[in-house]
Amino acid sequence: MPQTRDTYLVDIAGLQRHLPLFEVAPGLRIAVLNILGDTELVQASAKALASKLSALYYDILVTAEAKSIPLAHALSIETGKPYVVLRKIYKPYMGVALSAETVSITTGKPQMLYLDEKDHELIRGKRAVLLDDVISTGSTLRGMQRVMEKAGAEVVAEAAIFTEGDNDNWNHIIALGHLPLFKS
Repeated sequence: MPQTRDTYLVDIAGLQRHLPLFEVAPGLRIAVLNILGDTELVQASAKALASKLSALYYDILVTAEAKSIPLAHALSIETGKPYVVLRKIYKPYMGVALSAETVSITTGKPQMLYLDEKDHELIRGKRAVLLDDVISTGSTLRGMQRVMEKAGAEVVAEAAIFTEGDNDNWNHIIALGHLPLFKS
């Protein structure tokens, strides 16, 4: 029988979802947004973010593997802009990849972000929007920024479905909402 879990009710682009609360550190829980498989939410979020990005001049969307990939794909369709995914595991077919280290709040361990060799030319000299599902500590965002710098791209905006934690840290983020941290 599944465990009953506390949830946090959110409204995202006109849709309601109950996000489960998970402990990520002693005395600290977060509301976990998992958009994988939620096509309705992904499409609505992409449409809402496309509207918020419409006045901005940019060439490409960049996201990190894995949960935000469907959002990047849907936003690419909405905006007509291509997207690139920074991978978390290096594979030999990626060739001479650019990389940066990051630590996600959900994993709690250092991870790498890799830009595939085939995407270097697609990124170089371009104006990029960095995209994530949730921006919490900013570590993944900083890793994406470092990879873009190495690739010769200019980051012109950062966007997410939600920011999380101290809202004052995320005033510059184009987001659809904000999630609190749950401390006990």
